[in-house]
Amino acid sequence: MPTVKRALLSVTDKSGLADFAKGLAALGCELISTGGTAKLLRDAGLAVKDVSEVTGFPEMLDGRVKTIHPIIAAGVLARRSVPEHMAALEKHGIGTIDMIVVNLYEFEKVAAKKDAPVEELIENIDIGGPTMIRAAAKNFQDVAVVTSAADYASILAELQASGGSLSKKTHWDLARKAYATTAKYDAAITARLASIEVEGEAFKDEPTPLPKVLNIHVAQKQALRYGENPHQGASLYACGDEGIANCTQIHGKELSYNNLVDLDAAWQLACEFSGPAVSIIKHTNPCGCAEQGRLVDAYLKAFEADTVSAFGGVIACNREVDADTAAEMAKLFVECVAAPAFSQQALSILTAKKNVRLVTVKGTVPEELVVKSITGGFLAQSADLLTIDKPAAKVVTQRQPSEAEWAALEFAWKVCKHVKSNAIVYARDGQLLSSGAGQMSRVFSAEIGARKSVLPLENCAVASDAFFPFPDGLEVVVKNGGTSVIQPGGSVRDADVIAAADRLGIAMVFTGLRHFRH
Repeated sequence: MPTVKRALLSVTDKSGLADFAKGLAALGCELISTGGTAKLLRDAGLAVKDVSEVTGFPEMLDGRVKTIHPIIAAGVLARRSVPEHMAALEKHGIGTIDMIVVNLYEFEKVAAKKDAPVEELIENIDIGGPTMIRAAAKNFQDVAVVTSAADYASILAELQASGGSLSKKTHWDLARKAYATTAKYDAAITARLASIEVEGEAFKDEPTPLPKVLNIHVAQKQALRYGENPHQGASLYACGDEGIANCTQIHGKELSYNNLVDLDAAWQLACEFSGPAVSIIKHTNPCGCAEQGRLVDAYLKAFEADTVSAFGGVIACNREVDADTAAEMAKLFVECVAAPAFSQQALSILTAKKNVRLVTVKGTVPEELVVKSITGGFLAQSADLLTIDKPAAKVVTQRQPSEAEWAALEFAWKVCKHVKSNAIVYARDGQLLSSGAGQMSRVFSAEIGARKSVLPLENCAVASDAFFPFPDGLEVVVKNGGTSVIQPGGSVRDADVIAAADRLGIAMVFTGLRHFRH
């Protein structure tokens, strides 16, 4: 690969640039730059040639025209191995440019402001930057294109080790990253401008919860051994720095596709609660969940609800795992444990189990789109972040819930949101007792949840993710110990169900919202 003798630097994010440029200069590289970037480099004591000096043409139109010039473009695009290209450069007195260091105007940062006027959005659409990036990437054989400050150190180290050149692999990797950068940039512009309409002579910004253009542009973070089954390929793609996709694994075997799916289900459920809470997930459904005053008590109550299903399950905690909790967890074979952190004592206990996967997770569940692929396209919806609004909930029975029943109903309703539909949840005192999940009939869910319970269901609260279409489902949960019920309401036979509740002497609350999870 050619030696980097001449580099053009023009960046918005100037972090780390001065040191990188000093390293280039120390290798004998001539530096060309523009505007604020040139000033930064001169202030750092570096010799810099302005682009206008190279092109013989001044920057103009408030900086809109700087690097867009045949002399710059030709110096980047000319193939060194093509004699006609090099002869054309010599004829016109144009020098080659061996490296482009460019990052783009921060359009996404401006677009994130809900009140950003159209004029500000347009002015923050970079033109010269993407042009230079794409030109350099097209001629990756001869030109290195650097779009991220995160690459400065490794590039400089390679240049220093090789006497000023980069390998073909590095050129190719940088080119691929460059195209990904411009693709993501264009996607952000497309998505934001899609919400702006022209009415008469005015612009009207109509941002909606769901984008008019769905752009899924996320980098691969990790190749997985396989998908749900060994014959399926799989990879993890991550954006931002929060959530399960960005968890940090601190112990255990490699995470699998199914591990990540279950970890996400467990983490989302644990994050529903403000007090210390533990969720235990098996095949995306909760087999245990509890919120208690101490994390260890939450774990023990979550575990005792279904000790059989908990074997080989996935656990999430919304607090740092302490030694007491870790000691109890260590008695059970589990696939994974997720938490914001682990104490040193907890780590020493859990890492004694060679295969258990331990991950730390930042943030709670973000407000983001839920996207699923279907044949021929995608479905997108906003995340189900609502829970019971007690003042807005409606008690529809003659008997009012007691304070203890209200607390149990609120807990059950949070858990119910995370059980696959049709969902019935039995709960009491901040503890999931049992659940019926994923049945075609709500009555079957109610019966299965009661039948598999190992804890007594007397005087428990019951949550149903959607309305009871007939009194029969309600009668099943009451027969098995339910004394208070929370459900959305909205059936054409609500009156019949309410009458049955009054006849059975229970308290029933309508929330007005449902929690289907397919």
